[in-house]
Amino acid sequence: MGDTTITAETSNVTKAVSYNVNHPYHLDNSDSLGMTLVKTLFDGRGYPGWRRSILLSLSAKKKLGFINGVCQSPDLNSPEHEQWSCVNDMVISWIFNALSKDIADSVIYSKTAKELWDSLEQRFGRSNGAKLYHLQKELSRLVQGNSDIAGYFTKLKRLWDELDTLNVIICCSCVCVCKGKAKLTKSLEDQRLI
Repeated sequence: MGDTTITAETSNVTKAVSYNVNHPYHLDNSDSLGMTLVKTLFDGRGYPGWRRSILLSLSAKKKLGFINGVCQSPDLNSPEHEQWSCVNDMVISWIFNALSKDIADSVIYSKTAKELWDSLEQRFGRSNGAKLYHLQKELSRLVQGNSDIAGYFTKLKRLWDELDTLNVIICCSCVCVCKGKAKLTKSLEDQRLI
């Protein structure tokens, strides 16, 4: 695909910086400040699902690096700084557009997309006993009732997936010799059959 060329003029010296469409600094013509990445605004409820939707959207746009710290601000004198700043502001805007007014107002002064994301993660992303208890209770009370099998399973799977995001052990990516993670995963799957 084509390249995007950014030109910066300083003291009669022109420096060109090229970005291909796969570069995180590249913005498509369709990218705008008013764009919404997700259908539902985050209002303080359902953070795991909202978070996943945002992560998928930013990943598809190759902008995850702006919230996870991979794409850090270049030096102020770097010809790339202006483009980084532009894309950082775009990512901040996209996240603002996915927040309720009250929550957006609480993070409006974030200077970077990472700072904004970290603030949301700290407030809403932490697993706690109350959330785990609520999900377990909801799972134990779930009955098929008048729902068809597909509808019932969809509700069940959503609860399991949300529970998995809160379970720190399942998120572990280490490789162990004792296969403890595999045994734990099998045990959790067996519990779901009961």
